[in-house]
Amino acid sequence: MAGAKLNTSSVGRFVTLGGLAGRVAASVVGNQVLELVRSGPARQIRRTENLVRNAGRIAETLGELKGAAMKVGQMLSLHEGLLPPEVAEVLRSLQREAPRVPAEVMEDEIRGSLENFDELFERLDFEAFAAASIGQVHLGVLRDGRPVAVKIKYPLIDEIVKADLANLRRVVHLLVSLVFDLDVEPIWREVRDRLLEELDYTHEAANMRRMAELHRDVPELVIPRVVTEASTRDVLTMELVEGLPPEVACSPAYDQSLRDAWARVLFEFQLRGLFVHRFLHADPNLANFAFLDDGRVIVYDFGCVKEVPADLAAGYAELLVAAVEGNRSALPDIFRRLGVYKAGGLPLPSEVVDEYFEVLSPVLRATPPYTFGEDPELYQRVLDISLRSWTEATDVRFPKDAIFIDRSLGGHFGNLSKLRATGRWRDLVLQFAGPVAHSGNPAGSNRERETPARRPDLP
Repeated sequence: MAGAKLNTSSVGRFVTLGGLAGRVAASVVGNQVLELVRSGPARQIRRTENLVRNAGRIAETLGELKGAAMKVGQMLSLHEGLLPPEVAEVLRSLQREAPRVPAEVMEDEIRGSLENFDELFERLDFEAFAAASIGQVHLGVLRDGRPVAVKIKYPLIDEIVKADLANLRRVVHLLVSLVFDLDVEPIWREVRDRLLEELDYTHEAANMRRMAELHRDVPELVIPRVVTEASTRDVLTMELVEGLPPEVACSPAYDQSLRDAWARVLFEFQLRGLFVHRFLHADPNLANFAFLDDGRVIVYDFGCVKEVPADLAAGYAELLVAAVEGNRSALPDIFRRLGVYKAGGLPLPSEVVDEYFEVLSPVLRATPPYTFGEDPELYQRVLDISLRSWTEATDVRFPKDAIFIDRSLGGHFGNLSKLRATGRWRDLVLQFAGPVAHSGNPAGSNRERETPARRPDLP
């Protein structure tokens, strides 16, 4: 809704988030009671209805609040493989258009942040081009004639995010508990830290410059230039680079060979960030990318970037290369050295690892090329394996630094599926992960980054 008033009252936001948590909790408890007298298909139908109803409540409330509230909802919505599809679809609404803040409010914000605003800008449209969780994007032209896109933070958003964090912890715990029984606290701390980084646009500008420098010899990747003189902690101005939006690029209007080329750029961008630079773009929302008809891909948002520890990168490389080479017997020990193991340092049961290997190995097969999205039930199969494996892998530990790596890799799995991309992904994995896996610097224990997970109560 255009011109929506942003709720900046800490008390009001506390009441809203607290009320949301209470409604969800009451609904979950009520549904559990009813499940005691239900059985068979009726029980599953009612359970799904309850999940969707609660996801709708969460999506509506977090979308209205913006800030950390909306950002956390967006993060959860990207984990399509770990949430029932009905719930993921409801939460995906948070990736689309958020209500916009009135133009006069945003004009006050940028003029307050840039004292020389009139000297810098020929014009700026104070009606938002796009609205997101931390700020809005506005289009304009500088005095030197360059078209620009300007991200302007919402008023009092720093205070709003910090006030939201304590209340959001409860909401996140409740939402995850709808499906799993996990120790969410270490995950929450990692999410919190990334959220706080996104509040500083000078941090994002530095990420953009660094990423552009790292990819200066990769012409198929386009990173807009930061306009330093028109950027502050609360305003980020970049040269305007426009391309096809994802919904258009993923449509049948464009040849599949072009979609395959875009997908390869995205896939290599992830592998390069994880294994070569260890500086990973960790916000895989497809809305953060645009596409050019010559095969290039534009990357817009650099607020969430993850520094990857060297031993963790080595562990992921070892896992992928072992999977490519069909060396499944090595996987439990690699997982253990990566920091994924049972209590006492015991490796994951081989039968658990084998099930994942069987369902995911087609992606890395030698021939024929794999098409993402060709198996529409793949996510559900992975979820089913996860649920079954908890009975064999209780008290699992894993490195918290893996959270945003997995988020990014999993999100791009979904992006490539939307593009229906076909390619020899095995060759790319070996190109980027192979040198790291064979470098003689294996993954460490990562014990200082581990986080425990508890067995869920299965339905």
